[in-house]
Amino acid sequence: MKVAAVLACTLASASAFTAPSAFAGRALATRSAPKAARVAAPQMSVFTDAQEEFAANYPQIAKYGWGPSTKAERWNGRHAMFGWVVIIGTLYAQAHHLIPNPTQPLNLKEWGTLATISGKDTISNERAVILIAHVHALFVSLCSAWLPLNYMDSLLLDADSGEVDEPAIGVFPKFQTGITMGAEILNGRMAMMGLITASGYSIITGTPFLSTVDLWTGGLITAGGN
Repeated sequence: MKVAAVLACTLASASAFTAPSAFAGRALATRSAPKAARVAAPQMSVFTDAQEEFAANYPQIAKYGWGPSTKAERWNGRHAMFGWVVIIGTLYAQAHHLIPNPTQPLNLKEWGTLATISGKDTISNERAVILIAHVHALFVSLCSAWLPLNYMDSLLLDADSGEVDEPAIGVFPKFQTGITMGAEILNGRMAMMGLITASGYSIITGTPFLSTVDLWTGGLITAGGN
């Protein structure tokens, strides 16, 4: 059942990237065209149709960028990339013994219920340090999304000032180098698909997630740590 569930999730995620249009305007122009012509037109995609249908059904929230929007994809990609930084940092710190007294269990008298997970045995110092570090990373992520500085991109579209979402991006964005939108979208997609495939492999094989990352990088992150 686990294998079937993971494969189903992977296929569903992959289908979100099938043939999205490069220009949302073209999609609007061809909506009234005959069905056969629409099928033949490569720019009429699952992604573009989903954007239009969601906007029509939920206009009050779609105008803020929720749903299958380019804005949402960009921010999901940012969180996935940020997640990989935290994951690799965690693996490196663990492999190179940067966490003091990693196997020492937390003192139940000093930490109380914080020393346990779901009332079970006390957790190790390493697990507690990694857990709290990830909590801090989560709050940094939330602050960057919900409370950006004036010059930063916000999580939601400013519908009150008339801000609209960017056109749908194709399956393969135009290759751009440097700090560009195309590069960010492509890197974000790779980060999201990487999380899906790595998590799927871990669940199917029963391999710890960090061990999967170490395996897929050929041990480069943990090299010299043992």
